[in-house]
Amino acid sequence: MITPLNIALLVFDGVQILDVTGPAAVFGAANDAVGYSFYRVHILSELGGKVKSNCAIEIDSSSLKKMSPRSIDTLLIAGGTEDKVCEFAALQTVRKWVLKASMSARRYGSICTGAFALGEFGLIDGKQVATHWSSCFDLQTAYPDANIDSNALYVEDGKLWTSAGVTTGIDMSLALVANDLGNEIADAIAKRLVLYARRPGYQSQFSPVLKAQIDAGAPFGKLITWMQEHLVETLTVSTLAERAMMSDRNFHRKFTSATGETPANFVETIRLDHARQLLTSGLSIKEIATKTGYLNATQLSKAFNRRFGISPSFFREMNSSVPISRTDGSN
Repeated sequence: MITPLNIALLVFDGVQILDVTGPAAVFGAANDAVGYSFYRVHILSELGGKVKSNCAIEIDSSSLKKMSPRSIDTLLIAGGTEDKVCEFAALQTVRKWVLKASMSARRYGSICTGAFALGEFGLIDGKQVATHWSSCFDLQTAYPDANIDSNALYVEDGKLWTSAGVTTGIDMSLALVANDLGNEIADAIAKRLVLYARRPGYQSQFSPVLKAQIDAGAPFGKLITWMQEHLVETLTVSTLAERAMMSDRNFHRKFTSATGETPANFVETIRLDHARQLLTSGLSIKEIATKTGYLNATQLSKAFNRRFGISPSFFREMNSSVPISRTDGSN
């Protein structure tokens, strides 16, 4: 009989609710997908009882004292405002428990600004770390020995797993499940949660589409959204200029100035970005080419190799997860 793996999610008053419920939902869905309790999720706080989240929802929690730190397989500290996280990390009971758990756990980490607690405990020195984009500077300033990745959705560095926060906690949790149970189970969970795609950790917190929309603003924001939704169509300068109600020459000049890329380069950027997302799914290269507006797999491969220096198939191989077989409760 398989002993469930204990997942500890540490919370405190003011915790970001999605940093807790997102990962918890993923691990719960994993149990449903395999048909038995592979994971046992524990919501833990210093004293236990009801914890107030940042959005008026209270979360029931158990006291850290009731859970042996050496029984934890995966420890994750949720985020909140930086001051609330640091107040939580300053509690000696919490500090001692986390340090003991991190030594014996198979993996530990944080979601969003929970990384500040890890920093207070000395657990990110010399490590590659992700956190919410708005807190990267503060985290790097506070813990200069850490290497803060301001771009990644989540980062794995040995036993340490950290995510950029909010919905990226779901992405990281799916990656943890994929490591344990394989990509097929993780993909099934993503489908059940109605996620657009499983996002790999290297993906930027700001997608090329979102960044372009922010940078370009009016009059190209809506056009960029339309482009993303119509990748399978022929997106020539003339087609895009007509939708923007501009001459070809004027559109090319203004679009390039607003986004930093020519229209042709930008179309390739969003097509290849979508292709990278789809490469973590079970679709064939031919199917991905069709969905991203390329005539065939060869055309996609040439564009992918020109942009990233590797083939789509090799990229998929590099970013595939290796299942870890579990038959007992040992770490």
